Amino acid sequence: MHFKKTGCLLLIIFLLFSCNEDKNSTASSSPGNFSVIAYYSGNNTLVDSFAVEKLTHIIFSFGHLKGNKLSIDNAGDSASIHKLVTLKKRNPELKVILSLGGWGGCEFCSPVFSSEAGRHEFSQSVKELLEYFKADGIDLDWEYPGIEGYPGHAWKAEDKPNFTALIKTLRDTLGTSYEISFAAGGFDKFLEESVEWDKVMPLLDKVNLMSYDLVSGFSTVTGHHTPLYSSNKQKQSADNAIRYLDSIHVPLNKLIIGAAFYAREWDSVKNINNGLYQQGKFRSFIPYRRFNTMLSADSGYTFHYDSSAFATFGYNAAKNRFATFDDSTSIQAKTKYAMQKGLGGIMFWELSLDLRSGGLLDAIDRAAKETSK
Repeated sequence: MHFKKTGCLLLIIFLLFSCNEDKNSTASSSPGNFSVIAYYSGNNTLVDSFAVEKLTHIIFSFGHLKGNKLSIDNAGDSASIHKLVTLKKRNPELKVILSLGGWGGCEFCSPVFSSEAGRHEFSQSVKELLEYFKADGIDLDWEYPGIEGYPGHAWKAEDKPNFTALIKTLRDTLGTSYEISFAAGGFDKFLEESVEWDKVMPLLDKVNLMSYDLVSGFSTVTGHHTPLYSSNKQKQSADNAIRYLDSIHVPLNKLIIGAAFYAREWDSVKNINNGLYQQGKFRSFIPYRRFNTMLSADSGYTFHYDSSAFATFGYNAAKNRFATFDDSTSIQAKTKYAMQKGLGGIMFWELSLDLRSGGLLDAIDRAAKETSK
């Protein structure tokens, strides 16, 4: 581990270990209760290319509101969900989850969920769709209750208790036969202001922690978009979120850590500190399956690993470009962290961005098996 750098005295080693004991925690999850969850927004044929046997859950992304109801409103999306359900023939333990929203996909969530009638009609529509598709649960991806999210979308402070009421109505409507989860922002403002954690957690199966986009496309300063740990330059990280939620007694075994199967890239970044924590202009989103052509040594990048944040990044000196991403090294570190901390699992956005084989899902599977030995 990164903090064992010298052959120091045993006392110093002990003190260093104590300060970093969370990075070596062994209150581990076992493979049998460790979830590997893929969001999926691809079509109904592409998913056959992936090793769904290595997943416990796949989340169809996304359904949207039509009036007060959850709507799957085109033939392509319906075909995709039907296809996902048939994957249970390959993996009988696989759970297929429907989702609401996504970034830009919850324009009417605040007004609809502000009334008891709206929450009830939505919950009934969820039950009907789950029964129709023979799916296993609902994931709420409202970005974000009670704080500003997608530009122009309505939000208000009352969203916070209304979100609690929504989850309660869903649980009352669905009973215990279906899973209920939600996608949580991985940054402090969401964690502190969007959710009544003590009230919702007894009603939920999982929280899918979006510990990515922590430096987003709106940022004019580079950084790690999906770091495992905080650094002296960047507080927001997966571990920062887990520490906070643990401090307010959110059950760790219901928390799912998030990983990114894509890079974020900035232009006009000065060649200082290999581009890290420098001014820049957001350029693009690069799927992992295209790293070998768009984000490679051949394309001008050199690569670096931040051993404090457990995060990989790249810099292209010829083009003054910076990229931040998960790779097999950081993904395996996240998986091991999640298992050693006793978290409920790991999830990622999203499956169609991966290589068909030898990609990041394989890295997760490999790390989980190694950690459980």
